[in-house]
Amino acid sequence: MKFLTLFGILFLIIQGGSLYSEIVVEDVPNDAGEALMITWDLPDDVGNISMYRIYRLDPGAEDYILVGKVENPNVNVFVDHDPRYPLHAGTEFVYKIVPVDFSQNEVESLGTSLAVSPVAQLFNFNKVNSLIATLFVFAALIFFLNYAKTGKGLFIRKIAGLDALDEAVGRATEMGKPVLYVPGLSTMSDVATIASINILGPVAKKVAEYETKILVPNRDPIVYTIVHEVVKESYLEAGRPDAFDTDQVFFVSQQQFAFVAAVNGLMMREKPATNLFLGMFWAESLLMAETGNITGAIQIAGTDSVTQLPFFITACDYTLIGEELYAASAYLSRDPILVGSVKAQDLEKAIILFLMIACSIISLIAVLAFNTYAFNQVISAIFSF
Repeated sequence: MKFLTLFGILFLIIQGGSLYSEIVVEDVPNDAGEALMITWDLPDDVGNISMYRIYRLDPGAEDYILVGKVENPNVNVFVDHDPRYPLHAGTEFVYKIVPVDFSQNEVESLGTSLAVSPVAQLFNFNKVNSLIATLFVFAALIFFLNYAKTGKGLFIRKIAGLDALDEAVGRATEMGKPVLYVPGLSTMSDVATIASINILGPVAKKVAEYETKILVPNRDPIVYTIVHEVVKESYLEAGRPDAFDTDQVFFVSQQQFAFVAAVNGLMMREKPATNLFLGMFWAESLLMAETGNITGAIQIAGTDSVTQLPFFITACDYTLIGEELYAASAYLSRDPILVGSVKAQDLEKAIILFLMIACSIISLIAVLAFNTYAFNQVISAIFSF
């Protein structure tokens, strides 16, 4: 019997709990050692208690500090995780619970706990699903990258706006007019801007091969610097570095509508045969698209802004919708790494969609199985058709 008692004491110490039956302090699992859970036995006169105050004694301190309160007298659990009074892994803390009556007077304490320290866990088991999803994403990405490098073609559905780029640039060449490329109005922190610059490279290379002029106005100074280098590099890849004119890529203004006014004026003066609006746009999308429509240019637009897509669809000949903008660089370049990445993302989205539909059906079946009224309503609705 003594051996069992000693074993129980050692077990409580290892678990980080209190030896007192009234107050038990335990480490909160799956965290970085920043929380402790305190439980206590409810007193016999719980009907005379309005709340509990939880006090904590920090290492080296002489007085307890109030770290929280439980306002329901029938609740005997409290988690100490207040950033104002942070806990630190490996540091021992002592707690005491003090009941408060309805006159807001503290009554006799329920006792104090032993010194217990929070423990930092190396892994949060509540996020195992995130780990599985991450491993699957990496596995799919590596598989499709290796498959693309073998030279076997991976299917990417046709995107009409991108297929029309050759026609649009060819038309500008035949008419002897420039191509206008607007890479959006956002900064380099925007994914749509990055996607637009990835498209600009192949477009500028094609323009250089056709010996056509390209105009690229910019709103952001950093975007301007990057775009300038991308266009210059494209002319170099096309074997026409001497044809690159540094004035073709220029900074206009950081003011939204000042930029739009300048671009619209450029369209009215230069009458470009092709307008490409690819990137992030706001209220200026319709202003530029309508102006380009008046000049009679072929217009290809693309953005991930849901609110601006209707204007581009209305005023432009072709529109890249949402993620078509992101896949454009892989579509145009057919680079194995980019194409493999797109296929891996498509597989992941298909699986997520399947799981969502499957879980919705299972949830519906579960509700109908335990709710006769809901089941009858669904059946009636089906047969009413």
